Amino acid sequence: MSDVFLNVLPIFVLILTGWLIVRLGYLKPAVGEALGDFVFRVAVPVLLFRTIAEADFKEGSPWPLWVAYFSGVAVTWTIGHLAATLGFARDARMGVLAGVSSAFANTVFIGLPLVSRLVGEDGIVALSILLSVHLPVMMIAGTVMMERAERQTTGAPGQGIWKLMGGVARNLVRNPLVIGLAFGALFHLLGQPLGGPVKIVVDQLAGVAAPAALVSIGMALDKYGLAGNTGLAAVTSTLKLLVLPGAVFAACHLLGLNDSWTAALVLTSSVPTGVNAWLIANHFNVGHALASSTITLTTALGVVSVSVWAYLLM
Repeated sequence: MSDVFLNVLPIFVLILTGWLIVRLGYLKPAVGEALGDFVFRVAVPVLLFRTIAEADFKEGSPWPLWVAYFSGVAVTWTIGHLAATLGFARDARMGVLAGVSSAFANTVFIGLPLVSRLVGEDGIVALSILLSVHLPVMMIAGTVMMERAERQTTGAPGQGIWKLMGGVARNLVRNPLVIGLAFGALFHLLGQPLGGPVKIVVDQLAGVAAPAALVSIGMALDKYGLAGNTGLAAVTSTLKLLVLPGAVFAACHLLGLNDSWTAALVLTSSVPTGVNAWLIANHFNVGHALASSTITLTTALGVVSVSVWAYLLM
């Protein structure tokens, strides 16, 4: 267990380093935002491009992987929604946000570095396959359900499902992660090898993705903090760190996924809540405190929970 903890600890030390850099005033928060933009728009898309372009998809169909992960998401999201609406008597909008906060893992900024360190190349392939649909599925589900909850709660007229889906689709087409995955798939299908100076540049950009992502998420944490709704946030944090990876673990075994893919999915599901929960809260102007508190709590406790899951898997 101590060996596993020492392998996981550097991930969270880099996050802490980023937080301290901003907290102590060594660098301004705007620097963290710029670093996060670089990671999201350049480094991680290049990493995904390289992974898909050079991958050996010996496991065949991606459907068991997707079903395993999203069945865990569905279970956890439902429990989070019911906990907020029935257990804490919150409205439907807070129910949706509680579900999102419980089930939306930080797959890019923490999941990728963690899986790369503990599982290796096979794990990155599995995570890349997940990422090809993760953002579209989660953002479409969150946006559509929040729009519906908004109409139920306030009586405001909705945007209309096709207009809503069109807006989400436009955002996804321009998303750097989707573009990186698409170009990687194109190179893979064409059998075009990466070599020479191009390979060197791609490898160097991909190599900075993990540490830069971790430092940038730490620098961003300073603006969140424990902003309120701590009771409900404690529930959503427990669901995120324990129930989601447990449900994904069970689904992986039921569907017969191999050890590497199982480890990649479970570790990814065990990481802290992603900032997308806060973005959805900000877009609909509801539940900022819950999203912020869940992000902070899961990040603070993540080093312990991730270590436990890694110990069980490795």
